[in-house]
Amino acid sequence: MPSRREILLAPAVLAAAGRAHAAAPAMTLALHHNTSSAAGYRASLEGWAKAGITQVEIANNLLEAFLKTESLATARRVLTDNGLTAVSASCGVGGLIEPNPGRAAALDRLKKQCELLAGLGLVRTYATTATSVAPTADGYKTAADRLREVGEIGRQFEMTVMFEFVRQSAFAATLTTLLPIVRSANHPNTGVLFDCYHFWSGHNRLEDLDLLRPGEVKHVHFQDVADLPREMLDLTTRVMPGDGVSPLPAILRKLAEKAAYAGPLSVELFSPPFQARDPYEIALEIKPKAEAVMRQAGVL
Repeated sequence: MPSRREILLAPAVLAAAGRAHAAAPAMTLALHHNTSSAAGYRASLEGWAKAGITQVEIANNLLEAFLKTESLATARRVLTDNGLTAVSASCGVGGLIEPNPGRAAALDRLKKQCELLAGLGLVRTYATTATSVAPTADGYKTAADRLREVGEIGRQFEMTVMFEFVRQSAFAATLTTLLPIVRSANHPNTGVLFDCYHFWSGHNRLEDLDLLRPGEVKHVHFQDVADLPREMLDLTTRVMPGDGVSPLPAILRKLAEKAAYAGPLSVELFSPPFQARDPYEIALEIKPKAEAVMRQAGVL
């Protein structure tokens, strides 16, 4: 039997636990267009909305294909008519922070993409660090200057331009390589896009998340890593959250604790069998699995 003191203290203990839980940053579920790319811009969004999804991430190639026959106003109505909020979008521009002889053209395309996405109501876009260009010491020294230029373009359109470190990049494949560049640039319109798949399938360690500071992670891509030798992993071996071997609850807790992240978790899958499925059906499968992981991490 509990003592009288334990009984008297129980309400205070429960209240303190409730406050601690309430203080943890909450995260929300989103779906990335790449997950249902075969359905195109409109059908993917409409199918997801029917399944109860409210936040989405736009793929620039699907948007551009839609705009060949429809207006930007129509693209925006597809979102609003279905009760959807676009939380981020790919810009589809490479060669922005590493040495690149075609960088002037890349910056010009970035400006056009920021203008387009701002017209859709977005305030965040991202590029990846994917490149096969061999790195040099000088290239890293000047990367922050290049990132600062990118931030200035974003500022013109009230847009945050994020960078996603990707495992196959020859220039910035890890969080520990990208983070110092972002910090050195110190521009309010730039930041890190953290991809759970690239993090766990690449050359990163869970302890690397202890380096994060509040506000540095601006957006998160949320998926699991298939149970395969790392040498066999590629873009198509991403699986739904909870179906793989990543320590996703631990990763989410670290993002909440160290980066104070409280934004969307965007499920992005590239496997053709996923992409070819009916958007409504795949969203119905992803939602409970992803939310179970979020609940286990204490961020839902």
